[in-house]
This record gives sequence, structure tokens and C-alpha cells, in this order.
Amino acid sequence: MAKLGRELRAKGVDVIDLSLGEPDFNTPEHIKEAAKKAIDENWSHYPPVAGYPDLREAVCVKLKRDNDLDYKPENIVVSTGAKQSLANAVLATVDAGDEVIIPTPYWVTYSEIVRLGDATPKLIKTCAETKYKLSPQELEKNITDKTKLFIFSSPCNPTGTVYTKDELKALADVFEKHPNVFIISDEIYEYINFIGRHESIAQFSKIKDRVIIINGLSKGYAMTGYRLGYIAAQADVAKACEKLQGQFTSGANAVTQRAAITALLSDLRPTKEMVDEFERRRQRVMELLKEIPGIECAIPDGAFYIFPIIKSFFGKSDGETAIQNSSDLSMYLLNKAHVSTVAGNAFGDDDCIRISFANSMQNIEKGFSRIKEALMKLK
Repeated sequence: MAKLGRELRAKGVDVIDLSLGEPDFNTPEHIKEAAKKAIDENWSHYPPVAGYPDLREAVCVKLKRDNDLDYKPENIVVSTGAKQSLANAVLATVDAGDEVIIPTPYWVTYSEIVRLGDATPKLIKTCAETKYKLSPQELEKNITDKTKLFIFSSPCNPTGTVYTKDELKALADVFEKHPNVFIISDEIYEYINFIGRHESIAQFSKIKDRVIIINGLSKGYAMTGYRLGYIAAQADVAKACEKLQGQFTSGANAVTQRAAITALLSDLRPTKEMVDEFERRRQRVMELLKEIPGIECAIPDGAFYIFPIIKSFFGKSDGETAIQNSSDLSMYLLNKAHVSTVAGNAFGDDDCIRISFANSMQNIEKGFSRIKEALMKLK
């Protein structure tokens, strides 16, 4: 969708991008200054594969400060973005024939990395009625002797689902009975949480050694282009990830690593201000959505997406374009309303589309006006 949107812009079409997966804010000034300082101080040589020791220590400080989790630098591996951290973790834990449980809707990369590892993704459908949360009963029912790994995110991309401490505890109780299953907890949207303190499944001591936390700086610090992710995991898993990364990319960008230390250890006020703005946009987006007949949507508790159910438009047409699925609807909105969204089938739910509110309020207003006008033409 991003590619198609760029192609339309190149032809002079005014496309409103509501498919964005990144904050529309600039990196805070104090972090940019740290990056400039690192260049001036000649941080330009190969860094350690797992990350500079003081950066890994800074990650430990952050995990203790924000999550009350105790880790040592030997448990941390820094990578070129959270996506590489995820790939390292999956490839270090699965083998051919293993099954990996993934609740849907999910970030599409989860299943594809599992397939790259020659394992089998086992997708478990969740629904809007339960706010897209997996129940412990469903989890228990789907674990087999082939299950090696479970992958989920909270807050979730694309639904904005946030698990509470009690809900995570119920899942942890199931995992406690299955000691051969690792858990990847993708917490990249940690700070973009509208309902309170972030809760990590790693807080439950009986399963902590099997939890692999994935996090990074892209979303919470508006540093998508800096490419910095990390894992926190038991030492054996961290060593395996370091070995893999040593063959793929070696260490993450040296200048980014120095800037990351400042980001992790500094005041989170800029992050809070950004999240406050996302919350205002979330409220407005939900108001605008209610003005469009035929759409249902759960209120997201985190991240910066809504995931509305749009299946009421299937089987309809504007006289030129027929809508049969979420891909058809997303393409219709791009070509007729000039608004880019993402089809829900990419995330495992063809009844929905993903709409981002990581854009200005002005563009959100304009984009939803166009969406409403285009959808009203479908009969």
C-alpha cells in the first residue's frame, strides 16, 4: 500500500496516508544531539555484535525502572531494529517440524519468520467481542507436543489490544504446565498505552526464563529510521541470538547505539507528550468512525491503529468496482478516495482493515471525510 501510494503521489495525486506504521513525530532533540556527539567523537568502528556494554546496561536499567524486571547485560542483545530481534529469537528457538502458536490478528512478519525457520505457524483466531484477546482455555487447547514457541504483542499491531496483568497471569499459568514452550513477547508499543502501566508476561518468575522480550526505540522514541531493537532473554537464548546475528549483520549502527543510551536513560517527557497526542487522535478517530454507517470497531487500548470491521461492504459496488474482501476495499479507498489503509487479510482477519492515526489531525479529518464519501457510494 505504501508503494502504491507513492506511485499515485508521483502522478500528482493527493494521497492521505493512514497506513503509516510509524510515529509522525521527529526524534527528540536531546537524542539527536547525542547522535551528533557520537559522530564527532568518532564512534565509527565495528561495535560488539551484541551491542556496546554500556548500552546493554542501559537496557537493563530501563527494564528495571519501567517494568521492575531484573536482567543483566548478558541477557541483552541489541539488533538492527526489533524486526531483526524477532528474527533472531525465532531462528534461535525453532526447528523443522516445530509449531508456533500465533493469535490472530497479528503482525504479518511473525508467521513469515516462522516459515523462514522451517517451522509451522499455527494461527488461532480471536474476535472483537473479546477485544482480540486469547483466552487461557484456547491457548491450552492448541498446545501440542509439537509446540515450541508462542508469539504475541501487547499493545498489539493491528488491533491496539492491551493485556492486563490478570490476563497475562492466566496465560502464564498455562505456560507453566508446558515447560518446552518459549514465549516471545513483542512489547515494541509499550509506551503507547492508553489504559495505564504496561504489563509484561516476563514478570511471572515461573516462566521468565522462557520469555523473550522484543522491544526497541522506533515507536516510543520516534526513532524508526535509527533502526535499534533489542531482546531480553535467558543467557543461553541471548548467546544463540548473538551467534546468528554475527553471521547476518554483526553489530547495530554504532552512532545509533550511542544515541540509544541517551534515549533509554533520559526523561520520558517527549514520549509522554507524543502519547498524549495519540490519545487525542484516537478519541477523534472513534468519533469520526461512528459517523460512517456499516462499520464496527473496538476502541484500541494501545498502539496507534484502529482495526474496524468492514465486512458489511462485501458484495457491494459503486457501479465500477465490486468489493469482495478487505483487499478490494483497501484498493477502492486508495484509488477512489485517495486514502491508503492496509487490508486486514495481511494480519489474519479479512473482515477488517487497519487504519493508522499516526498522522496529523488535519490529515485524519480529511482522510475520514474521503473514506465516508467513498463508502456511501457502495450499494
